[in-house]
Amino acid sequence: MNRIQKQSAPLLLSAICAVFFGLSCAAEQRASEVVLFSEVKWEALNPARGAQSPQAGTLWGDRGGEVPTGFLAKFVDGFSSPPHIHNVTYRAVVVSGLIHNDDPEAAKLWMPAGSFWTQPKGEVHITAAKGETNIALVEIDHGPYLVRPPDAAFDKGERPLNVHAANLVWVGVPGALPGPESPKLAYLWGQFKDKHSNGSFLKLPSNFQGEIHSQGSVFRAVVILGQPRFFAPEARTLEPGSYFSSRGEKSHKIAIDSGDEAVLYIRTNGIYRVVPEAAER
Repeated sequence: MNRIQKQSAPLLLSAICAVFFGLSCAAEQRASEVVLFSEVKWEALNPARGAQSPQAGTLWGDRGGEVPTGFLAKFVDGFSSPPHIHNVTYRAVVVSGLIHNDDPEAAKLWMPAGSFWTQPKGEVHITAAKGETNIALVEIDHGPYLVRPPDAAFDKGERPLNVHAANLVWVGVPGALPGPESPKLAYLWGQFKDKHSNGSFLKLPSNFQGEIHSQGSVFRAVVILGQPRFFAPEARTLEPGSYFSSRGEKSHKIAIDSGDEAVLYIRTNGIYRVVPEAAER
Protein backbone atom coordinates (compact mmCIF):
# COMPACT_ATOMS: atom_id res chain seq x y z
CA MET A 1 0.00 0.00 0.00
CA ASN A 2 1.50 3.37 -0.97
CA ARG A 3 1.50 6.48 1.22
CA ILE A 4 -1.64 7.99 -0.37
CA GLN A 5 -3.53 4.73 0.09
CA LYS A 6 -2.46 4.51 3.74
CA GLN A 7 -3.66 8.05 4.44
CA SER A 8 -6.93 7.45 2.60
CA ALA A 9 -7.86 4.19 4.37
CA PRO A 10 -9.17 5.78 7.61
CA LEU A 11 -11.17 8.34 5.62
CA LEU A 12 -12.63 5.61 3.44
CA LEU A 13 -13.58 3.55 6.51
CA SER A 14 -15.32 6.55 8.08
CA ALA A 15 -17.18 7.28 4.85
CA ILE A 16 -18.39 3.68 4.56
CA CYS A 17 -19.64 3.75 8.16
CA ALA A 18 -21.39 7.05 7.68
CA VAL A 19 -23.11 5.97 4.47
CA PHE A 20 -24.11 2.42 5.38
CA PHE A 21 -24.53 2.59 9.15
CA GLY A 22 -25.18 6.27 9.86
CA LEU A 23 -22.53 6.47 12.55
CA SER A 24 -18.85 7.16 13.09
CA CYS A 25 -16.22 4.43 13.15
CA ALA A 26 -14.06 6.37 15.58
CA ALA A 27 -14.53 3.70 18.25
CA GLU A 28 -13.15 1.04 15.89
CA GLN A 29 -10.10 3.18 15.17
CA ARG A 30 -9.16 3.74 18.80
CA ALA A 31 -5.77 2.26 19.54
CA SER A 32 -5.62 -0.91 21.57
CA GLU A 33 -2.81 -3.35 22.22
CA VAL A 34 -2.20 -6.77 23.76
CA VAL A 35 1.27 -8.01 24.71
CA LEU A 36 1.56 -11.60 25.93
CA PHE A 37 4.26 -12.37 28.48
CA SER A 38 5.74 -14.83 25.99
CA GLU A 39 6.17 -11.97 23.50
CA VAL A 40 8.16 -9.68 25.82
CA LYS A 41 11.63 -8.85 24.47
CA TRP A 42 14.30 -8.82 27.17
CA GLU A 43 17.45 -6.71 27.41
CA ALA A 44 19.86 -5.54 30.12
CA LEU A 45 18.22 -3.14 32.58
CA ASN A 46 21.61 -1.63 33.49
CA PRO A 47 24.10 -2.48 30.71
CA ALA A 48 26.97 -1.06 32.78
CA ARG A 49 26.73 -4.11 35.07
CA GLY A 50 27.17 -6.56 32.22
CA ALA A 51 26.09 -10.12 33.01
CA GLN A 52 25.12 -9.08 36.55
CA SER A 53 22.42 -6.74 35.29
CA PRO A 54 18.74 -7.61 35.77
CA GLN A 55 16.75 -8.01 32.56
CA ALA A 56 14.08 -5.58 31.39
CA GLY A 57 11.17 -6.00 28.99
CA THR A 58 9.25 -2.89 27.91
CA LEU A 59 5.44 -3.09 27.86
CA TRP A 60 4.77 0.53 26.91
CA GLY A 61 6.79 3.71 26.45
CA ASP A 62 10.57 4.04 26.37
CA ARG A 63 12.87 3.88 29.40
CA GLY A 64 15.41 6.05 27.60
CA GLY A 65 12.86 8.67 26.53
CA GLU A 66 10.76 11.23 28.37
CA VAL A 67 7.41 9.47 28.00
CA PRO A 68 5.44 7.47 30.61
CA THR A 69 6.82 3.94 30.60
CA GLY A 70 6.04 0.52 32.04
CA PHE A 71 8.45 -2.40 31.92
CA LEU A 72 9.04 -5.78 33.52
CA ALA A 73 12.25 -6.24 35.52
CA LYS A 74 13.55 -9.79 35.97
CA PHE A 75 16.02 -10.75 38.73
CA VAL A 76 17.92 -14.00 39.27
CA ASP A 77 17.67 -15.91 42.56
CA GLY A 78 19.94 -14.29 45.17
CA PHE A 79 20.25 -11.00 43.30
CA SER A 80 21.18 -7.97 45.40
CA SER A 81 22.04 -4.63 43.86
CA PRO A 82 24.69 -2.29 45.21
CA PRO A 83 23.33 0.88 46.88
CA HIS A 84 22.18 3.32 44.20
CA ILE A 85 19.65 6.00 43.31
CA HIS A 86 17.40 6.76 40.37
CA ASN A 87 16.85 10.15 38.79
CA VAL A 88 13.07 9.60 38.66
CA THR A 89 10.47 8.22 41.05
CA TYR A 90 9.00 4.86 40.16
CA ARG A 91 6.17 2.58 41.27
CA ALA A 92 6.45 -1.20 41.21
CA VAL A 93 4.35 -4.34 41.62
CA VAL A 94 5.72 -7.82 42.35
CA VAL A 95 4.57 -10.21 39.62
CA SER A 96 6.40 -13.35 40.79
CA GLY A 97 9.00 -14.47 43.32
CA LEU A 98 10.06 -12.47 46.37
CA ILE A 99 11.52 -8.96 46.15
CA HIS A 100 12.97 -6.62 48.76
CA ASN A 101 13.42 -2.87 48.13
CA ASP A 102 14.53 -0.55 50.91
CA ASP A 103 17.37 1.38 52.52
CA PRO A 104 20.71 -0.48 52.42
CA GLU A 105 20.65 -1.10 56.20
CA ALA A 106 16.98 -2.10 56.47
CA ALA A 107 15.98 -5.62 57.50
CA LYS A 108 14.73 -7.67 54.56
CA LEU A 109 11.00 -7.41 53.85
CA TRP A 110 10.36 -10.07 51.23
CA MET A 111 7.31 -9.02 49.24
CA PRO A 112 5.42 -11.72 47.27
CA ALA A 113 3.36 -11.40 44.09
CA GLY A 114 0.65 -8.77 44.44
CA SER A 115 2.76 -6.47 46.63
CA PHE A 116 3.30 -2.80 45.74
CA TRP A 117 6.08 -0.33 46.44
CA THR A 118 7.26 3.14 45.46
CA GLN A 119 10.85 4.37 45.20
CA PRO A 120 11.40 8.14 45.42
CA LYS A 121 13.91 9.74 43.10
CA GLY A 122 17.26 10.56 44.68
CA GLU A 123 16.94 8.15 47.63
CA VAL A 124 19.66 5.56 48.22
CA HIS A 125 18.31 2.00 48.27
CA ILE A 126 18.98 -1.57 47.26
CA THR A 127 16.84 -4.15 45.49
CA ALA A 128 17.15 -7.87 46.21
CA ALA A 129 15.32 -10.99 45.06
CA LYS A 130 14.99 -14.64 45.92
CA GLY A 131 13.09 -17.38 44.15
CA GLU A 132 13.24 -19.27 40.90
CA THR A 133 11.50 -16.49 38.92
CA ASN A 134 11.51 -12.94 40.26
CA ILE A 135 9.69 -10.36 38.18
CA ALA A 136 8.35 -6.90 38.97
CA LEU A 137 6.36 -4.40 36.95
CA VAL A 138 8.02 -0.97 37.11
CA GLU A 139 6.36 2.22 35.88
CA ILE A 140 7.54 5.80 35.61
CA ASP A 141 5.56 8.93 34.76
CA HIS A 142 8.41 10.30 32.66
CA GLY A 143 11.94 9.31 31.74
CA PRO A 144 14.68 8.73 31.13
CA TYR A 145 15.10 6.04 33.81
CA LEU A 146 18.73 6.15 34.98
CA VAL A 147 20.84 4.47 37.68
CA ARG A 148 23.30 6.67 39.57
CA PRO A 149 25.75 6.13 42.48
CA PRO A 150 24.89 6.93 46.12
CA ASP A 151 27.02 10.10 46.15
CA ALA A 152 24.52 11.64 43.72
CA ALA A 153 21.68 11.29 46.28
CA PHE A 154 19.21 14.12 46.81
CA ASP A 155 15.97 14.65 48.75
CA LYS A 156 12.87 16.10 47.11
CA GLY A 157 10.62 15.40 50.08
CA GLU A 158 9.13 12.17 48.74
CA ARG A 159 9.00 9.08 50.94
CA PRO A 160 8.95 5.40 49.99
CA LEU A 161 6.04 3.02 50.49
CA ASN A 162 6.13 -0.78 50.82
CA VAL A 163 2.76 -2.56 50.82
CA HIS A 164 2.96 -6.31 51.39
CA ALA A 165 0.22 -8.24 49.57
CA ALA A 166 -1.16 -9.38 52.94
CA ASN A 167 -1.76 -5.73 53.93
CA LEU A 168 -3.86 -4.71 50.94
CA VAL A 169 -7.33 -3.38 51.71
CA TRP A 170 -9.93 -4.77 49.30
CA VAL A 171 -13.26 -3.00 48.80
CA GLY A 172 -16.25 -3.58 46.58
CA VAL A 173 -16.20 -2.27 43.04
CA PRO A 174 -18.44 0.83 42.73
CA GLY A 175 -21.82 -0.16 41.36
CA ALA A 176 -21.30 -3.93 41.80
CA LEU A 177 -23.41 -6.11 44.07
CA PRO A 178 -21.60 -6.83 47.36
CA GLY A 179 -20.56 -10.36 48.26
CA PRO A 180 -17.55 -12.69 48.56
CA GLU A 181 -17.78 -13.67 44.88
CA SER A 182 -17.93 -10.10 43.59
CA PRO A 183 -15.00 -8.22 41.99
CA LYS A 184 -12.87 -6.24 44.44
CA LEU A 185 -10.65 -3.15 44.24
CA ALA A 186 -7.54 -2.13 46.17
CA TYR A 187 -6.72 1.55 45.65
CA LEU A 188 -2.98 2.22 45.41
CA TRP A 189 -2.32 5.80 44.31
CA GLY A 190 -3.99 8.85 42.80
CA GLN A 191 -7.68 9.67 42.73
CA PHE A 192 -10.22 7.24 41.29
CA LYS A 193 -12.26 9.89 39.53
CA ASP A 194 -12.77 11.35 36.07
CA LYS A 195 -9.67 12.90 34.44
CA HIS A 196 -7.39 11.98 37.37
CA SER A 197 -4.45 9.59 37.07
CA ASN A 198 -4.66 6.61 39.40
CA GLY A 199 -3.48 3.07 40.00
CA SER A 200 -5.38 0.15 41.51
CA PHE A 201 -5.57 -3.61 41.78
CA LEU A 202 -8.68 -5.28 40.41
CA LYS A 203 -9.46 -8.80 41.68
CA LEU A 204 -11.79 -10.89 39.53
CA PRO A 205 -13.28 -14.00 41.19
CA SER A 206 -13.57 -17.58 39.95
CA ASN A 207 -16.10 -18.01 37.10
CA PHE A 208 -16.25 -14.29 36.42
CA GLN A 209 -17.41 -13.39 32.93
CA GLY A 210 -17.98 -9.83 31.94
CA GLU A 211 -16.37 -6.60 30.84
CA ILE A 212 -14.17 -3.81 32.11
CA HIS A 213 -15.46 -0.52 30.71
CA SER A 214 -12.62 2.01 30.60
CA GLN A 215 -13.55 5.68 30.49
CA GLY A 216 -10.18 7.43 30.70
CA SER A 217 -8.26 8.57 27.63
CA VAL A 218 -5.55 5.97 28.37
CA PHE A 219 -6.15 2.59 30.03
CA ARG A 220 -3.35 0.11 30.84
CA ALA A 221 -3.67 -3.24 32.60
CA VAL A 222 -1.03 -5.82 33.57
CA VAL A 223 -1.89 -9.31 34.80
CA ILE A 224 -0.34 -9.89 38.23
CA LEU A 225 -2.00 -13.12 39.39
CA GLY A 226 -4.08 -15.77 37.63
CA GLN A 227 -4.56 -16.48 33.95
CA PRO A 228 -7.64 -14.63 32.68
CA ARG A 229 -8.98 -15.22 29.21
CA PHE A 230 -9.07 -12.00 27.23
CA PHE A 231 -11.23 -11.59 24.12
CA ALA A 232 -9.85 -9.19 21.50
CA PRO A 233 -11.84 -10.52 19.70
CA GLU A 234 -10.50 -14.09 19.86
CA ALA A 235 -9.82 -15.61 23.30
CA ARG A 236 -6.25 -15.48 24.54
CA THR A 237 -4.94 -16.63 27.90
CA LEU A 238 -2.95 -13.92 29.65
CA GLU A 239 -0.19 -15.20 31.94
CA PRO A 240 1.15 -12.95 34.72
CA GLY A 241 3.20 -10.20 33.13
CA SER A 242 0.91 -9.93 30.09
CA TYR A 243 -0.47 -6.50 29.22
CA PHE A 244 -3.39 -4.89 27.42
CA SER A 245 -4.30 -1.27 26.82
CA SER A 246 -6.73 1.03 25.03
CA ARG A 247 -7.42 4.69 24.35
CA GLY A 248 -10.75 6.38 24.84
CA GLU A 249 -13.90 4.65 26.06
CA LYS A 250 -13.68 0.93 25.41
CA SER A 251 -14.97 -2.39 26.77
CA HIS A 252 -12.59 -5.28 27.51
CA LYS A 253 -14.21 -8.72 27.72
CA ILE A 254 -12.64 -11.08 30.27
CA ALA A 255 -13.42 -14.53 31.68
CA ILE A 256 -11.94 -16.37 34.67
CA ASP A 257 -11.96 -20.16 34.83
CA SER A 258 -13.51 -22.09 37.71
CA GLY A 259 -11.19 -22.47 40.68
CA ASP A 260 -9.01 -19.55 39.60
CA GLU A 261 -9.02 -15.84 40.31
CA ALA A 262 -7.10 -13.00 38.71
CA VAL A 263 -5.54 -9.77 39.90
CA LEU A 264 -4.84 -6.96 37.43
CA TYR A 265 -2.82 -3.82 38.05
CA ILE A 266 -4.67 -1.00 36.30
CA ARG A 267 -3.28 2.43 35.56
CA THR A 268 -5.60 4.97 33.95
CA ASN A 269 -6.56 8.63 33.99
CA GLY A 270 -10.22 8.32 34.79
CA ILE A 271 -12.54 5.66 36.15
CA TYR A 272 -13.48 2.20 34.97
CA ARG A 273 -16.49 0.00 35.63
CA VAL A 274 -16.63 -3.76 36.03
CA VAL A 275 -19.79 -5.30 34.58
CA PRO A 276 -20.47 -9.03 35.09
CA GLU A 277 -22.11 -10.75 32.12
CA ALA A 278 -25.38 -11.33 33.97
CA ALA A 279 -25.68 -7.60 34.61
CA GLU A 280 -25.28 -6.84 30.89
CA ARG A 281 -28.40 -8.76 29.85
